[in-house]
Amino acid sequence: MRIGDLEIDMISDGVVWVDAGGPFGLVPRALYSKTFSPDPSNRVPMSLHVVVVRSDGKTILIDNGLGTKLSPADQERWGLVRPPGGLEAGLARLGLGVDDVDEVINTHLHADHCGGNTISTPSGIEPRFPRATYWVQRIEWAEASHPDARTRSTYFAENFAPLVRTGRMRLLHGETALTSHVSCIPLPGHTRGQQGVRLVSGEWVGLCVADLASYAIHFSQTAWLTAYDVLPLENLATKRLTQAWAIRTGAWIVFPHDPFLPVGQARESNGRLRVEAPAAAAELTDGLPTPTPIRE
Repeated sequence: MRIGDLEIDMISDGVVWVDAGGPFGLVPRALYSKTFSPDPSNRVPMSLHVVVVRSDGKTILIDNGLGTKLSPADQERWGLVRPPGGLEAGLARLGLGVDDVDEVINTHLHADHCGGNTISTPSGIEPRFPRATYWVQRIEWAEASHPDARTRSTYFAENFAPLVRTGRMRLLHGETALTSHVSCIPLPGHTRGQQGVRLVSGEWVGLCVADLASYAIHFSQTAWLTAYDVLPLENLATKRLTQAWAIRTGAWIVFPHDPFLPVGQARESNGRLRVEAPAAAAELTDGLPTPTPIRE
């Protein structure tokens, strides 16, 4: 999809099926099931969206899913399905390969967002995108490098440490512009060092919010937080600021895990916030997979 001088596409690294207690935390089932109806095992789908941006002659990936290093047992634990193929199949449909990627932005270093940073080879762990520079907030790298009892199950050094050692990962201090259209901006709360990605072309504005709002319903329902949030109250405060900005600017918001409303705009009416899909966004989202429950 072309917007002025900016080109944007969305592809998928698959869909995972997770216990609803993860994405919905303390939200009662009677409420969240109106939007996400769990399967008989109380699982709901979480898409692994990847945004492909072409700007100023660069091809940029925003996140890259779980990648290819998972064992069969790990894939089963995640409930991972990839009906149209994974990330590389999606790139191929755009006429791209891993060698064409210039920059990779990691919104944060949870495995479902950065597992595709690296691949396992007979020689060891190597960058999946051999020409790319990887971008992450320095504080996120520090947190991931020293996981605690809660985060060690999602921060895996193989996804980022080899890139830092070889100088392939750029550690950022706050807001940073990559191109004239693309900027990384801190969105703390889900993790201390999470960043979003702001996209600008003329008067059009977009924002990949990462797990500030995994689903669109997390954005419209301010108090709905995931069980995965490391700093839930800070996530709440960041969300309030981002909501106000989104309403004011009319920004397109990209939700990283929403299989039903991947891109939306925030509207306020009678003091209530809702998220609706812009009609033009269908060009961006129509190729994304529809979740199909996995069989027991």
